Amino acid sequence: MKRVFLIVLDSCGIGYEPDAAEFGDVGADTLRTCAASPEFRMDNLIAMGLGNLDGVDYLPTCSAPRAALARLQERSRGKDTTIGHWEIAGIVSSEPLPTYPEGFPEEVLQPFRAQTGRGVLCNRPYSGTQVIRDYGKEHLETGDLIVYTSADSVFQIAAHEAIVPPEQLYEYCRIARKILTGRHGVGRVIARPFEGEWPFSRTTRRHDFSLEPPGQTLLDAVVDAGKDMIAVGKIHDIFAGRGMTEFTYTAGNTDGLAKTLAYADKAFTGLCFVNLVDYDMLYGHRRDADGYARALHEFDAWLPGFLEKLGEDDCVIITADHGCDPGYLKHTDHTREYIPMIALGPRIRPVNLGTRLGFCDIAATCAELLGVALDTPGRSFAGDITGKD
Repeated sequence: MKRVFLIVLDSCGIGYEPDAAEFGDVGADTLRTCAASPEFRMDNLIAMGLGNLDGVDYLPTCSAPRAALARLQERSRGKDTTIGHWEIAGIVSSEPLPTYPEGFPEEVLQPFRAQTGRGVLCNRPYSGTQVIRDYGKEHLETGDLIVYTSADSVFQIAAHEAIVPPEQLYEYCRIARKILTGRHGVGRVIARPFEGEWPFSRTTRRHDFSLEPPGQTLLDAVVDAGKDMIAVGKIHDIFAGRGMTEFTYTAGNTDGLAKTLAYADKAFTGLCFVNLVDYDMLYGHRRDADGYARALHEFDAWLPGFLEKLGEDDCVIITADHGCDPGYLKHTDHTREYIPMIALGPRIRPVNLGTRLGFCDIAATCAELLGVALDTPGRSFAGDITGKD
């Protein structure tokens, strides 16, 4: 293949995994919940074979699917964005990243306060929208930073842009990132700027500072082979800026889709790795099934025009990184779920690969399709979907 587009529908899981009880997620099924919404319409992907995936017994099946299909089970010990994307890129994490259900210890907060010169508010798991409602006024009065976490491995810093300009907030995040290493090496330090008057609103100037991947990724392999590796959306942040020749941020799904469509018109050789974050950030965590369903329809309606731009030696793989079931009310965090693998392109043959163990199979497959060397425990299915040994 000359070009592979790898598009992650962030959090679009397709049913809880066998070990979901260990994560408190038995019964979670993101796509099933969305399919029950009156806003759900994915006619194009259903016609291509979406309903033929293992476990997707609530959508119509297709007698002549156009896509290669698989349901993938995670091998890593986690259910967050970082771990999921790392596995998609070829790294299996045997240990989960650290989480802080009781808040961060003094050995983290003391140097953070000392190096930023500011105090800390909250320091416990919290909803991102609720935390600025509850602590925003005190932050305005004191200048102290709102530090909070979630069920994920994250250290989040919220600050009003009138008190802490975004660039200053990013510098505070860089300070935290240097502190949070070793056994406190959280997956992401996240800047969460907000603005306005109470109850306040978050701005689009969020920025993630990720832990660097512990080994070679698909992205590194593509760059090492002298090919293009284009990152769209959160991909730059998730991989700490490593293993890419070009990157662009996005202002949400609509912008991400427009930028991906523009890259389809450009001449490059290699991988375009795309994250569409709104499913997770705007709809999954906020348990908004109708909003999630509308966003899935937007992607489904966009897809045929994108496929028309693919050349003979191009393909697209559509997948997810975890679940975030908007109908799961035991918590508002990610859910431990299988993910879909839907491959389309002129040279992709319609084959159902059933259920496979390892998101990392995507990395092995992309590496083989692009002809680059990658050391990963994943098993390539490139031959299965192209019909070539």
